[in-house]
Amino acid sequence: MLMTGPVVGTSVPSAGRFSVCALSPLTRIWGEANSGGFFGPELRFAGYDGLIVTGIAPSATWLSIVDGDAQLRDAAELWGLDTYETQTRARAVLGDSRARVVCIGPAGEHLAKMAAMINDHGRAAGRTGMGAVMGSKRLKAIAVRGSAQVPVADAEGLRVATRDILRLTNEDMAALSLRMAGTAGYWDMGMMYGDTPIRYFQQGEWDSAGNLSGVTMAETYQNRNVACYRCPIACGRETRAPRYGLDRVDGPEYETVAALGSLLLIDDLEAVIYAGHLCNAYGLDTISTGVTIGLACELTARGVLTPDQVGGLDLAYGNPAVVHQLIPMIARREGLGALLAEGSQAVAEAFGVPHLAATVNGLEVPMHDARAFSGMAAVYTLSPRGACHMQGDMYGVDIGQGPPVELGVVPGDRFESSEEKGHTSARQMAWRSVYNALTLCQFQNPGPEPLTRALNAITGWALAPEDLLTIGKRILALKRLINLRCGLMRKDEKLPPLLTKPLDGPTDGFVPDQLPLITGAYAELGWDLDTGQPSADTLSTLGLEPA
Repeated sequence: MLMTGPVVGTSVPSAGRFSVCALSPLTRIWGEANSGGFFGPELRFAGYDGLIVTGIAPSATWLSIVDGDAQLRDAAELWGLDTYETQTRARAVLGDSRARVVCIGPAGEHLAKMAAMINDHGRAAGRTGMGAVMGSKRLKAIAVRGSAQVPVADAEGLRVATRDILRLTNEDMAALSLRMAGTAGYWDMGMMYGDTPIRYFQQGEWDSAGNLSGVTMAETYQNRNVACYRCPIACGRETRAPRYGLDRVDGPEYETVAALGSLLLIDDLEAVIYAGHLCNAYGLDTISTGVTIGLACELTARGVLTPDQVGGLDLAYGNPAVVHQLIPMIARREGLGALLAEGSQAVAEAFGVPHLAATVNGLEVPMHDARAFSGMAAVYTLSPRGACHMQGDMYGVDIGQGPPVELGVVPGDRFESSEEKGHTSARQMAWRSVYNALTLCQFQNPGPEPLTRALNAITGWALAPEDLLTIGKRILALKRLINLRCGLMRKDEKLPPLLTKPLDGPTDGFVPDQLPLITGAYAELGWDLDTGQPSADTLSTLGLEPA
């Protein structure tokens, strides 16, 4: 399912995203990824709020939708191309350079379980292997172009709400920081808090960290800022990697710099930029790819992986060349890449060391550490798609980056392991579930009141701001029911052992106490702590009782 939301393609700032959902081949539970750029709005302009793709094509196929006219096309000449070539060829066939294309690269074609879907050059719907789902259907690309307008119930009300949201965004220090330094601008702060993982989540400090900072990127490798549809922040970055013959590279974002940099003890920023480019071109999620390569380095360091098992690869920390080798190998399932393409959990289990997998419910942990912000322990363990920093950004809440205090999401002590912190984390998860359904960029935080006014003006609804929290809890409960049906077990909701070991440095040996955090989150969501099931009263209140 490729879905937009009610605000996408309207005048609401930063409403240019779309979501992709399916059963995840990586985690075997709810799979979900979302991406920015222009594809989501263009899909609505082409006449569709969303697409549901069923079945398997008999041969390589791509889909075009132009002003409501949907056509399946032969993709024989596109199959095998990287994501940049695919986008260029699809636009050429349509004869329109402004067509928007989402596609897979070789990783999706070969069903690598961390394969991403790529759109608008290097924007990625990266997590949970949605590119592999697309590849399993032999669907290479979807191109859209349209001239329709998104219907709005109250144009004047939307104009006023949009004006207020723009004003609040322009006054928001977090948004201004993203505009100036991109997501990698968080790098120095992340290191200061101990929030940026180092050496496969096992090291608290690193003398070489400054070589990867957003400031270094801006001063040395940045070409320009890049914005998504109607976005006043423009957090995206176009960089360059001249040593690798590239004068234009999309990104990298903070997550990519950490996953392919500090996590692997690589302090060569240009090499990290190139590794991120390879992931974009081959169509791989940079987070899962970096974590899985990190696991391979750790297994080698511990003597679990031997030289004869890796085909002569020098799988040592701090070696960017081997990362550049492994990315295409994972995408094409060649050599060691065939195993790594299965994801960290499968790799760790294959070598009898499941405790070394940095995953929650099968999904690799992203580049924020629950030892730095305790609320992330509840978010990672209860997120419907496995470990995910975008299902509830408690690191942002506790440093005051636009939390919806009106809804009870109040910044607190980042080292607090209490039931109340669990309640707060669950409320933030509900709030971000609404964002991911609207679909709206989480870097814009005007607050519930102006956002509700904008939503009502678009739809003609009469929601109150507090209704958004209820809607978010309904979304979480519905995904929860799906996951329970897929076999999710309450006993699996825990941080991986690697993230429960104290580290020296900014976190000063802190490890979150998971039980009170999860207890509070369950209570806030109305889920039974023993079974993991939403209670009958909760389902009734949310309108989800069985028919």
